[in-house]
Amino acid sequence: MKDGSLKAGVIKDLVLLACVGLRPVFVHGGGPEINQWLSKLGIEPRFKNGLRVTDAPTMEVVEMVLVGKVNKSLVSLIHGAGGKAIGLCGIDGKLITARPAGSELGFVGEITFIDTSILATIVQAGHIPVIASVAADKDGQAFNINADTAAGEIAASLGAEKLILMTDVPGLMRDRNDPESLEKQIDIKGVRKLVDEGVVAGGMIPKVECCVRSLAQGVRAAHIIDGRLPHSLLLEILTDEGAGTMITG
Repeated sequence: MKDGSLKAGVIKDLVLLACVGLRPVFVHGGGPEINQWLSKLGIEPRFKNGLRVTDAPTMEVVEMVLVGKVNKSLVSLIHGAGGKAIGLCGIDGKLITARPAGSELGFVGEITFIDTSILATIVQAGHIPVIASVAADKDGQAFNINADTAAGEIAASLGAEKLILMTDVPGLMRDRNDPESLEKQIDIKGVRKLVDEGVVAGGMIPKVECCVRSLAQGVRAAHIIDGRLPHSLLLEILTDEGAGTMITG
């Protein structure tokens, strides 16, 4: 998301996968852009256990940036690459219903229900759904949802073959400073051991948790890949070598 050429490359690969018959659903956050706009408004970003603490002014910025700016920018990029996309957020069609995740996090939501009927309509029409990770409760109050968590729950609800999380690290590594320590394939038991040992920490914890949850709900495989690596999406899906860590049940 920070590098324009990398972002354009990922979008082209996504469109290519759609053209050859895969049915991708694209879920996004936009942390760097949110931080940029918070800074412009003099609001200091705060995080707890890898999740953004979201007070009312921050929630307003999150909704404007993710739904109004980042989402439509990604839809335009897909159209420019020859694909067809529909941009929406968790509020549209009651796709994601949420409730407060905890008072100390403010308007950060945890997902209570996913209704994928609107996605089925979009996918059957040959479009790529592009989903901003904002949801609402039953009263219409907006909540900030961790994008990885939203992707995992949507993948599970769709009965997806794969959940792929793009990040800015090579994958799960036993030693952050040693690329050779990358775990190319690991099962749920192995992941839990890495968390218990403190090898997986910080912002990586929500990522592995959502992978484990999606696998437990029927997704065949979950992948954490390095979005900084050109064509990492294609490498992970279309080659035996892959481009990150594959987690299996």
